[in-house]
Amino acid sequence: MSATYCYILFLTSANTNIYKIGGPILIVIGTLSCFMSLRVFTRRTLRQSPCSIYLIASTLANFLMIYTSILISTLGTGYNIEPSAYDIIFCRFRYYITFVCDVLSPSYLILAVIDRILITSRNASTRQRSTSRLAYICVVVITLFWLIFHIHALIFTVIIKSASGVDVCYFQPGVYLTLVSYYSLIIKAILIPILMIIFGLWTVKNVRSLIHATALVTRTSANGVGVTVGGVRSSRSKDRQLIKIILLDTSIYILFNTMISVLLVYQQVMQNRVQPYVQLYLQGFVLSVSVFSAYIPFCIGCYSNLFVSKTFRTEVRNILMCR
Repeated sequence: MSATYCYILFLTSANTNIYKIGGPILIVIGTLSCFMSLRVFTRRTLRQSPCSIYLIASTLANFLMIYTSILISTLGTGYNIEPSAYDIIFCRFRYYITFVCDVLSPSYLILAVIDRILITSRNASTRQRSTSRLAYICVVVITLFWLIFHIHALIFTVIIKSASGVDVCYFQPGVYLTLVSYYSLIIKAILIPILMIIFGLWTVKNVRSLIHATALVTRTSANGVGVTVGGVRSSRSKDRQLIKIILLDTSIYILFNTMISVLLVYQQVMQNRVQPYVQLYLQGFVLSVSVFSAYIPFCIGCYSNLFVSKTFRTEVRNILMCR
């Protein structure tokens, strides 16, 4: 048995075990995370906040992602249960719902960051634009947009025979496959992370500006000058805690999607070059691992929130104690 053959067997076995062992773990911890996050963000103390509306929508999208894309990938890669290879309807639904869920949650996070930009503005009229009504409208509009935008997956996804003669559910070869590759590169690897970084830094800038303004008011009041800055709502503890949650969630998303972003860029650069088949196997393994890594942010929101937010920890404690 050659070293190359052993190497390929090792990559195949490692890939299978990652999903066979890691997949169920992600599903369990993700389910608990989504359930607890929904309980917290729907409590009376938080549910009226526009930011909480976006976080509830993001959590629901995460739950849908877990029980569609992650579950199907776990069954297919880890346990060789692949109904999409035999049923064209399920095949198309699988890629359609994966496309939709993959962008819904980060889209809601981006909307939540924009809401924090509004609420941390020093301009009173800008702060007043952060409303629950606007949040509901934005959630509905962005959901309908992505549902319509990805209808192509219900049309151009097909069942094809691989080189080994096995039926595989995949994108229609040719122009459509190329377009999907560029879509993944532009939307998932470039646009979403860049928007998260820009709006996140903007929020941090606004928060620092408000802290500076509050410090000036405090010093002025201490000197006996009666100056009041009204409407600085973001100084409230609840708003500060929500800002921490949003910034951490966006940071985690960017961190765990870095590998797949780099790999997508690399694949576009190398697509017209002849590569050894061992190298192609390695790329396939790295792609599978990077996809698994990209699933993680959908499953750990509750635990990261517990780490960064005192308000979230308090609400979880109240839920566990049935208060």
